[in-house]
Amino acid sequence: MFEEFTESDRQDVRDQLGREPRGVAAVGWRCGCGKPGVIVTEPRLPNGTPFPTTYYLTCPRAASLIGTLESSGLMARMTERLRDDEELADQYRRAHESYVADRAQIGDKAGLDPVPEISGVSAGGMPTRVKCLHALAGHALAVGPGVNPFGDEVVEQLGEFWRNPCAPEHCEPETEGRTA
Repeated sequence: MFEEFTESDRQDVRDQLGREPRGVAAVGWRCGCGKPGVIVTEPRLPNGTPFPTTYYLTCPRAASLIGTLESSGLMARMTERLRDDEELADQYRRAHESYVADRAQIGDKAGLDPVPEISGVSAGGMPTRVKCLHALAGHALAVGPGVNPFGDEVVEQLGEFWRNPCAPEHCEPETEGRTA
């Protein structure tokens, strides 16, 4: 399902993030330029820190575009929709469950013990609110459409940014709004 994380990928992600990537298990999605755009991370970093963000968006162009969406108030509108639409709330809960199951499978494959500190925790505010569009889009890009309804909406709103190869200025580190 995912691609091997190579030494070249490590260098690309280091350049994208402006630091060494940590606990990477695989590449979940590649940008149109061929570089990793989403990395799959292990549930516990090499230093022992629990890490709940399984699908970590690294594509600077996507991160910048998503930052603009976040600043528009989209997360609050999405959270409000969760309260008003039971079917949507059920889809989002299933996305959360899928995310947690994926993390457990990735940890098992890496030979890691379960990480009780993040047991039942997914990312992006799932399953009850929307708090990080970067995490939701990373999930949608890595696993494909039809799993995370809000991740799919974010990816749709980004348009086909990934179809054109990135210009060098789009693949430089993006530090604003990034926390992990």
